[in-house]
Amino acid sequence: MIEIGFGTQVCGDLAAGTGREWLVTDGVGGFAMGTVAGLRTRRYHGLLVVAADTPAQRRVGLVALDPVLTLPSGAQVRLGVHEWATGVVDPAGFELLERFDLVDGLPRWRWRIGETVLERELAMTYGRPAVAVVHRLLSGPPVRLDLAAVCTWRDAHGERGVGGPDPHTVAADGGVVVEAAYRLRGPGWLPAGDWWRGVHHRAEAERGLPAQEDLWYAGTFTGALERPGDTVEVSAWAGDLATAPPPAVEVVAAARRRNRAVVAAARPADNVAATLALAADAFVVRTAAGPDVVAGYPWFGAWSRDTMIAYEGLFLATGRAEEGRELLRGYAATVSAGMLANTADTGRVEYNTVDASLWFLHAVNRHVSATGDTDLAAELLPALSAIVDGHLRGTRYGIRVDTDGLLASGAPGTALTWMDARVHGRPVTQRSGKPVEVNALWINGLAGVVELAGLVGADPGAAPAAHRRAGEAFRRRFPAPGGWLYDVVDAPAPAYPRGVTEHDDDALRPNQLLAWSLPHAPLPVDVAALAAVGAALLTPLGLRSLAPDASEFTGRHRGGPQQRDGAYHQGTVWPWLLGPYVDACRRGNVPTDEAFSGIDGHLPEFGLGSVTETADGLAPHQATGCPFQAWSVAEVLRVRRTA
Repeated sequence: MIEIGFGTQVCGDLAAGTGREWLVTDGVGGFAMGTVAGLRTRRYHGLLVVAADTPAQRRVGLVALDPVLTLPSGAQVRLGVHEWATGVVDPAGFELLERFDLVDGLPRWRWRIGETVLERELAMTYGRPAVAVVHRLLSGPPVRLDLAAVCTWRDAHGERGVGGPDPHTVAADGGVVVEAAYRLRGPGWLPAGDWWRGVHHRAEAERGLPAQEDLWYAGTFTGALERPGDTVEVSAWAGDLATAPPPAVEVVAAARRRNRAVVAAARPADNVAATLALAADAFVVRTAAGPDVVAGYPWFGAWSRDTMIAYEGLFLATGRAEEGRELLRGYAATVSAGMLANTADTGRVEYNTVDASLWFLHAVNRHVSATGDTDLAAELLPALSAIVDGHLRGTRYGIRVDTDGLLASGAPGTALTWMDARVHGRPVTQRSGKPVEVNALWINGLAGVVELAGLVGADPGAAPAAHRRAGEAFRRRFPAPGGWLYDVVDAPAPAYPRGVTEHDDDALRPNQLLAWSLPHAPLPVDVAALAAVGAALLTPLGLRSLAPDASEFTGRHRGGPQQRDGAYHQGTVWPWLLGPYVDACRRGNVPTDEAFSGIDGHLPEFGLGSVTETADGLAPHQATGCPFQAWSVAEVLRVRRTA
C-alpha cells in the first residue's frame, strides 16, 4: 500500500491536521472516525459509532479518550484536543504530535514530550460493534496515563445536550455501561459524571448545520507505564454487553492480519491498487439481511443505485465474487413492478429511481461474464425478465417505454436519475423525459438479458425486439448539433412558446459517457464528442457534472444545505465518473495514461487512503462531501485494474 504519514508540519497545524480524516469500520455498518490532529470536527466523529438494523441508522457512543500524562516531575501534560463554542481550542495536544501514520489501514499517533514518546493505535473487531484502543510507552521514564472517557448516546445526525436527561450509567467490571447501550472497560476506572458544555464542530458550521453539542464525562481510566513497551488498553463495545471482545492488543493485531489478507485477495498490481482494495473493504458490510454496501462515510447508508454502480469494483475486482453473488440474490428478491428497491437513509424500502434497476441488470451481467456463474444467471433471469417486462408495461413515476422504444420517466416533484438533489423539496435537475444514460443503460441491460438467456438456453422474451427498437431510436434521437449527445430528449418544456410541450436538452454533461462506455453501448465512440466532454468536464479528481460555460454552472460545492444541494449536479466534480470516461477513452483508443494522477495524489490528503464523494467544479477542486465514498473508490479501482 502507499505510505500515508505526516510529521509535525501537518500534525501541528490544526487546519492541515483536521483536513485529513481517518476511518476504521467494523464490517456491520459502524465505524470509528476522526482527524489526524485528534480534533473532532464533525458530529459523526467518534471512537464507537454503532449501526442499528441498517447502516443508515447509526448512533454515536464513545466520543473520545482524552490522554493525560503525569511525568516523574509531577507535571501533567494533556494530549486531547477540543474546540469550544467560544472559539478556544483547549487542550491542544496536536501541538505535541511527533507523527501520524496509517499502517495497514489503522491509525497510529505518536506524541513526544522530551524523551517520553507515547503511541496510540486503534482497531475495531470485525463483525461486531467494538473498538480497541492501545496506548504504548515507546521511550522515556515511568509515567502515569489517565484516559478521560467522553461519551454520548444519540443519533449520528443530531446533537445532545444538557437540556435532556443525563446519560444513564451503571458500573460494570472494569468500567461502565452507558445508556444500557454500550460498555467501556479498562484499568483503574474512576467514575465521574459531568457535562462538558459547548463543544464545537467546525466542519458542521461550514456545512450550515448545528455545530455545537454537550458531552458527558463518564470517568477516567488510569494505568502505569513503567518501561518502554508497557501498554494501557481500553475496549468499548455495543450489542452483547456480557461478552467482551478480545484484549485490545489482540484486536489490533487481528485487524492488521485481516487487512493484509483483504489486500492479498485482491491481487493488486501496485501500491495504489492495494490501497484502493483496502478502501473498498470499508463499504462492504453484513446486515441481518445479508451483504450490503454503505454508499459513503460518515453519513450515508445503503442505496441500491450506488451499490450496483460500485458492484464490479467492490466485489469482482477484489476477489469477493461469492459475497457479491449473495448480495445480488438478495437484491433480486426486492424487485416489484419491474423496479429494484432502493433502501434509502431512512431505513425504509422505497422504489424511487429510474436507473437502479438498470444498473442491477448491468451488475448481474458483469458478474456472470467475470465468473462464468451460469447457475446464478439461470436463477436470476426471471427477476431480470420481470424488470424488462415491468418497464415495457410501465411502472411507478411514469417510467415506461415510449412508442419510439426509448425509456421515459418523470412525475411532478421527482428526481429519478442519479442527479437527484432537491432544494426546498423541488428537484434541481429533474431530467424528466428520456435521459441519455438511462437509455444507454436500458439498451445495455436488454442486450445483457439476451446474452444471459443464451448462456442458459432460456427464452429471452421481449428483450431482443425491445433492444432493436431502442437501439435504432437512440442512434436517431441523441446526437446533438453541438457535436455531442443530448442529455435528455423529449424533456418537458413548460416555459417554451405556446404549443411546444417538449424539447431536447443539449447541456454538456457527463451522462452521455455511458452511451460509449458500457459493454453493450448503443453507440461506437465518437472521438470528437469525447474530446469535447474531456475538454469541458475533466478535472484532476473526476468529471464536472455540467460544463463551466453553462448559465446554471456552480463552481463551489460549499455553504449550507440549500447552497450545496443546488450545486450538487450543476458543476460539482464526481470521481466515480472517471470509470465511464476511461472506458470510453479506451474504446476509442484515446490515451488515458494521466487519467489517474490526480486521484493517486488525492489518496493521502482528504479521506486517508480513500476517494472523496465530490469536489469543487472550479480549481483547485477542493474535495467536498463524504470523504469516503463507495462508487468513487470502486470505479477508480475497476478501471485501474483493467488498464
